[in-house]
Amino acid sequence: MALSDITRSEVAKAIEECDRLGRDLFLQRYGFRPARRYLLSHEGRQYDSKAVVGAAHGFLPGQVPLAAKDFSGGAEHAVRLLKSLGYSIEEGGVRQAAPELAQNAAPAPPAALADATSAAAASAGLVAAVSRLKVNRSSGHPALYQPITLLWAIGRARRGESRLVSWRETEAAVGSLLERHGARGERPRPDHPVAALYRAGLWELRGHEGAVPSAHGDVGLRNWFADRQPLGGLPGSVHELLRRSGETRLSVIEELLSTFFEDLDPGPLLTELGLYDDQVADDGPEPWLLDAARYERLCRNAERQEARNGGRRVARVIRDPLRSAWARKAVLSRCEGRCENPGCAGQPDDVTDARKPILEVDHVVDLALGGRDHPSQMVALCPNCHAVKTRGSRREALRLILLRVAGERHDVARGR
Repeated sequence: MALSDITRSEVAKAIEECDRLGRDLFLQRYGFRPARRYLLSHEGRQYDSKAVVGAAHGFLPGQVPLAAKDFSGGAEHAVRLLKSLGYSIEEGGVRQAAPELAQNAAPAPPAALADATSAAAASAGLVAAVSRLKVNRSSGHPALYQPITLLWAIGRARRGESRLVSWRETEAAVGSLLERHGARGERPRPDHPVAALYRAGLWELRGHEGAVPSAHGDVGLRNWFADRQPLGGLPGSVHELLRRSGETRLSVIEELLSTFFEDLDPGPLLTELGLYDDQVADDGPEPWLLDAARYERLCRNAERQEARNGGRRVARVIRDPLRSAWARKAVLSRCEGRCENPGCAGQPDDVTDARKPILEVDHVVDLALGGRDHPSQMVALCPNCHAVKTRGSRREALRLILLRVAGERHDVARGR
């Protein structure tokens, strides 16, 4: 699609996201630099015009955000588009920060009270930190030491296991993973990735004396860990975020896979770590959809995974659990805890152990028949309706109804 396909609706969603994240994290997320000349003025605040247009493109159906290199932010392109949509543009001057929201990180509230703004900012910051990991690329491909170590820790956080563990346990667990899943010649040496992650601010070490050495060297580094036997794990705030925020968890996993596992099949590793299922983005009781922008982000993540996997899917895998996780969360967010079959005779009053409604997220069109892992072709069904749709005598007629309902609910959730 061209810039001309962007409407005021997409721009409004991009502005809303910028307000929610703050300027620095918004620019960081989409890969733009601060505007040097043109600023979009809206409701007393100023925004980086080119970055807003690039982000807005990602809110178009089936599209992804534009990178800075993909288009011009000048008067004849992004600026002209914004003016044609009725937005005011200021040339030159100093951008005014949106009150409170434009800070890089607000003081962290207690975990149970963390609001959407601080959680989104922390999530974006963590994903950015993962994307900047410095790994050995002497073989022509990124080494997997740090990615595998982080995935091990993410799996522990998801299961609610202890954050800090002994060096003996870390060495045994991570060493075994490196030996069996290190597809690029990695040795079973967790001391290297742990030291590197510590330097990157993504690992904590306790119960030792003296400074932690750099990740370089061999015998000296190994002996330091063997002699001091430190406790180690993710920093407390990172562990807690990955434990309670399914969206953050899946975003970090996807960043690790796209940055470091290209042309590899991470399925066996993720399966062993308990991170390869369509519930990996789930967390606590569903916070029902509050705005169209959040639903759009979930859909866009599913579409990005779909585009990324296109043509490179492992033959035996029909359904990608990670892409399904984004789509599943979007459907559960829009259904408000109720079966989406308009003819439902009544779903169970009971709830799951996690205090969630008893619902199944179902693909209306089977994936084997060309269906998609996308909310526009998925519905939330109670067990009774799911059984009818799957093996009932009226299943074909019901599928046609559900396909229409899925599309309608999808459009409503997107604010169309």
